[in-house]
Amino acid sequence: MEEGASFTEGDFYQAHFDARTYINNFYSSPQGHAKEKNFLSFVLGCLSSTFSTGRYKGQRLIEVGSGPTIHTIISACEYFQEIVLSDFADNNRQEIVKWLKNETGCFDWKPIIQHVCAIEGKSPSDVEVKLRQRVKEVLKCDVHLENPFHPHNLGPAECVITSLCLEAACKDLQTYRNALRGVAALVRPGGVLVMIGVLGQTFYYINETRFSCLHISKSSIENILEDLGFTVHDVNIYPAEDRENNTVSDFEAVLYLVALKSM
Repeated sequence: MEEGASFTEGDFYQAHFDARTYINNFYSSPQGHAKEKNFLSFVLGCLSSTFSTGRYKGQRLIEVGSGPTIHTIISACEYFQEIVLSDFADNNRQEIVKWLKNETGCFDWKPIIQHVCAIEGKSPSDVEVKLRQRVKEVLKCDVHLENPFHPHNLGPAECVITSLCLEAACKDLQTYRNALRGVAALVRPGGVLVMIGVLGQTFYYINETRFSCLHISKSSIENILEDLGFTVHDVNIYPAEDRENNTVSDFEAVLYLVALKSM
């Protein structure tokens, strides 16, 4: 983090995170932001590989920290009857609800859905309908709480996803460890945790607004998961390209990780 800069925590997101600008900048095409060089297409491909076979399925999927996005559940929606999305910032949740209700002016996720469906040989219109049917709730979450969904008690789920959330919400490793413990508790024994994160990142920008990020390593994340009773089954790393010309973030790599919780 830049010297003298304070970590941008939840209140800053609530006041300054522009949900529509964020998705316009980073999710308007399957390639994502031009400065991040196929960051998004890497993530979409990994999610497709994980979920499209139907290996992971069940009654409920929970995403902790969805932001204003729905891209992480496109490949998974066929295999879970109930999907819960969530975020701390009100405007992020509102952006998701607008899309779920197909309100006038909602963000157009069709290019992303079409990209995933082209990989998987599915009908984009069918998947779009299923997404809207399967998402049952969009809840406020706070990863700094022991139960991120307090006062709701969701109970353990067969699958939990967290994407680009914990490193943006946690100012140090101990805070991150505590947050991941709360997320892990949402996974039932034998269930799967899917994590998408950035390694070695300290900031990202939405237009002129700077947001902080915890500089964290792959080994740190894997060690925490092992301590929490998870076995890592799949890890994919996408190294950053052309970092010196990336003015929107300073990530070293994207981490995609799948871990199973011990029975």
